[in-house]
Amino acid sequence: MRAGAVIMRNSEGRAGAKPTGGTSARRHTLGWAIPAAIALATVVAFLPVLQNAFVAWDDDRNFVENPHFRGLGLAQLRWMWTTFHMGHYVPLSWMTLGLDFELWGMNPTGYHLTSLLLHAANAVLVYFIARWLLDAVGAANLGQRPANQRSTAIAPAAAAAALLFALHPLRVESVAWATERRDVLSGFFYFSSILVYLRSRSRDQGARGYWIAVLLFGCALLSKATSMSLPAVLLILNVYPLRRIGAGAGWTTESARRVYREIAPFGLLAVAAAGLSIVALHPPTQLGFAAKLAVSAYSLVFYLWKTVVPVGLAPLYEMPQHVDPVAIRFLLSWVVVICLFAAAFLVRRRLPGVTAALATFFVVTLPMLGVVQNGPQIAADRYTYLAAPAIAILAGAGLLWLRRRLPMWTAAGAAAIVLTLAALTWEQCQVWHDSKTLWTRVLDVDDESPTAHSALSNVLYRENRITEAVAHSERAVAIAPNLPEALNGLGVGFAREGRAADAVELFQRAVSLRPDYADAEANWGVALAQQNDMAGAVAHYSRAIEINPDNSNAQVNWGNALVRLNRFDDAIGHYETALRIRPDNAEAQHNWGVALARQRKFAEAIEHFRAALAIDPTHAEAREYLDKATQLLREQSGPR
Repeated sequence: MRAGAVIMRNSEGRAGAKPTGGTSARRHTLGWAIPAAIALATVVAFLPVLQNAFVAWDDDRNFVENPHFRGLGLAQLRWMWTTFHMGHYVPLSWMTLGLDFELWGMNPTGYHLTSLLLHAANAVLVYFIARWLLDAVGAANLGQRPANQRSTAIAPAAAAAALLFALHPLRVESVAWATERRDVLSGFFYFSSILVYLRSRSRDQGARGYWIAVLLFGCALLSKATSMSLPAVLLILNVYPLRRIGAGAGWTTESARRVYREIAPFGLLAVAAAGLSIVALHPPTQLGFAAKLAVSAYSLVFYLWKTVVPVGLAPLYEMPQHVDPVAIRFLLSWVVVICLFAAAFLVRRRLPGVTAALATFFVVTLPMLGVVQNGPQIAADRYTYLAAPAIAILAGAGLLWLRRRLPMWTAAGAAAIVLTLAALTWEQCQVWHDSKTLWTRVLDVDDESPTAHSALSNVLYRENRITEAVAHSERAVAIAPNLPEALNGLGVGFAREGRAADAVELFQRAVSLRPDYADAEANWGVALAQQNDMAGAVAHYSRAIEINPDNSNAQVNWGNALVRLNRFDDAIGHYETALRIRPDNAEAQHNWGVALARQRKFAEAIEHFRAALAIDPTHAEAREYLDKATQLLREQSGPR
């Protein structure tokens, strides 16, 4: 072994001992039975996700209205490897989604199944990482016992750690939200890289295993850039439990310098990913320095608290309209953070595993703690995905300690905790069933969320529940008068109520706040069309499509304006484009049928009305037009 490497005992017996054939076979079977059981338990707990739809929380923009990811042809691959869609560079995640489209089309069940299988694989990886780390600690703490006895004790503790990670309801957002494929995919490469690195350092595999670990880390970064924390995690692991640097091993010895050289390629990849993320995000207006610190402390405490008490979870925890750094919740958060850091420092020699776990949790969540604010959230469940194993493995170590003192009570308590988490996860999966359920849940947790009020109003507009929708839009504007989405939503409500002039004013305000707001431009055009200003309407539809060429609804509305101008062929061209972008656009099919019916092409029109009803059986107008077109076709055909 090279200097500084960790010498591990054979986990199946004493060093160099040769187990009997029957014993070896039984242990091999048992060795894979536990990971299989972990994967199965994970799949069962998350089964409700297979019933979930795409939701109006980025899924619409990423999948429903995005034709570019659909498949793995050269055009799609070029887009995946060159796009910064919605501020992210995640080409490998897009490739898995393109494969889903090849297999499932636009059926969300297939997308959720892939994410669930990836999460189950991650649970197994966490099991092997936990087993490796607990065995590394056990080699010192249980060193008087034969290695096979350590293995017997460690395997259940590692399994418990994996289940605490996998079945925790904080994982639901990463698995049940199709948009967050990047979490479970980056997690797969992230955890694989850690496991391969640990094994390569302990078994003296030379350069091969090491460079595989580097490659896996690169894949993690290409799946989601927040995996950039891995070099810091490897540094912590080299302090404890590897003990290759730090107390006892030194920080400046040749062995330590070898560790730094090992981690350097990981660090360079992380720095490159960080720079690319800044370019991709184009970070919007950021919080002030004091507010950033306050939000960071709050978020860290939030994640640790919800890890211990996972109730009151929601898809969105909205940032306050004004962040007051000296507000009581932020000051208390700082007190907790300071106490945690002090405790981790004080126990670093007596309980180094506690210090290592807390340090790992902190460095992994650091990129998401508000250093660069992106989005309306102050915190998010998904941000714990990569950090969670640190706490789960610490809990596994605690179970291992308790098991030697209270074996029966420890097993019963661990089983009760795992079953409780699984039940909470099952329930939380259903929050993501559809857009209405999702946004209703957000408001149940925080009735002051303008984003949730605005988003729920959009769902209600689609259900033609105008009065309820307008009430939510008005509430959103009252809470956040300068939120473009809220102004746009209220404008839609006014337009649906026939108040076109009032709607135009709101769309103007929304666009003035966000000049690249394509939906507000398109809705502005609708309001002008209601006022018979077709030229003005077309100008705004054109602007909307210039901002977002994949705006299917703007294409439909442009076509509608052209129908009113009796330019039927031009209108049909826009409907065709709308359907290429979004094949399930019932309005495009319906209005295409209207354009054909206006030309007395009733047979062709009937096909489009039927297509609209196949997409949306509740489309009353398509049903009415279908009946009229069928009657007119009979009259046109004459008596037989």
